[in-house]
Amino acid sequence: MFGIIIGTHGDLANGFAKVAQMITGEQKCIETVSVREGEGPLDILKKYEASIEALKERGFAEKIIFLNDLFGGSPYNAACRLVAKNDHYAILTGVNLPMLLELLNEEMNEGLSIRELVDKARDIGEMGVQVFYKDLVE
Repeated sequence: MFGIIIGTHGDLANGFAKVAQMITGEQKCIETVSVREGEGPLDILKKYEASIEALKERGFAEKIIFLNDLFGGSPYNAACRLVAKNDHYAILTGVNLPMLLELLNEEMNEGLSIRELVDKARDIGEMGVQVFYKDLVE
């Protein structure tokens, strides 16, 4: 079983988790980390470590995927410190709702490696980005 830690600036992580659970029902495999103004790397690391412990207690820490808002942002940089030490952790930036919902679809993700899970979620996230213009229907 794998856990998901959504780490973002501000309350974005909580919003993603709430909306995903509105669609899929309660999810015990999700933790959120919200980075507040004035917090530094050590503050974020402590939050991530607490989230990992909470996932372990619920049995969701065999693999952990960090979903971050921005590549190179503080949540991402702190997650890198943890991922660099563990082959069963990975980071996916540019978090969006389609990728999160894909990860929560357990039937589709059973038995996949951490790389396969992240690659699949990235592909779904990319497919979730679409454009529409008036002239497309004319």
